[in-house]
Amino acid sequence: MKILLAGASGAIGRRLVPLLRAAGHDVVGTTRSAGKTAAVAALGAEPAVVDVFDAAALTRVVQAAAPQVVIHQLTDLPYAPNTPGYDEGLERNARVRIEGTPNLVAAAKKAGVRRLIAQSIAFVYAPGEGARVESDPLDLAATGMRKRTVAAVAALEEATLQMPEGIVLRYGLLYGPGTWFEHEKRGKPSLHVDAAAQAALLAVTKGARGIYNIAEDDGAVSSEKAKRKLGFDSSFRITP
Repeated sequence: MKILLAGASGAIGRRLVPLLRAAGHDVVGTTRSAGKTAAVAALGAEPAVVDVFDAAALTRVVQAAAPQVVIHQLTDLPYAPNTPGYDEGLERNARVRIEGTPNLVAAAKKAGVRRLIAQSIAFVYAPGEGARVESDPLDLAATGMRKRTVAAVAALEEATLQMPEGIVLRYGLLYGPGTWFEHEKRGKPSLHVDAAAQAALLAVTKGARGIYNIAEDDGAVSSEKAKRKLGFDSSFRITP
């Protein structure tokens, strides 16, 4: 299958490309930086340089790739939590979700793509008792930067679900190779980056349109739907 992976040089993208290739898929991997094309190619993907905010260029890239599936793993978080620049990164990341996602959805539709898989987050639910499930409300009453983040997540998910086979993966807080927390978990819900990548791989061929929690069983959210529908396994790790 031909797959366009938007954000191939990111933390999840770097783990996902080899999994897609091992499963027999051909991958076009986008990056906004020409300096990262060699790294994307080394992973096994055909690199394409494009900025998600350039709708016309993005449409050309997607149409040239002619994929059956588009995977949205775009983020813009260059600084670790609690470091200078982190809040500015959150704002840039919100813009990717709010403005970039509709551009990617529109480009996918013009290319005749039905399935689009998008990276969302599972730590924006409104407070409540027990493990949060996909039908629980998001924390739209939040304040400050969290309010902006939640609104951006809602916009990303709304755009993704406009696709005939739009699939939203609500990831837990990432840890593992290539993340800001390589050797330790950062809180709940947690998710190893390898398990995040495998969930995206599974969603290429499994699961109906909708939202899926993708996280470990630590009591914060329930990933039972993803286990049933996608075969998600939070213990998955890539063999070195």
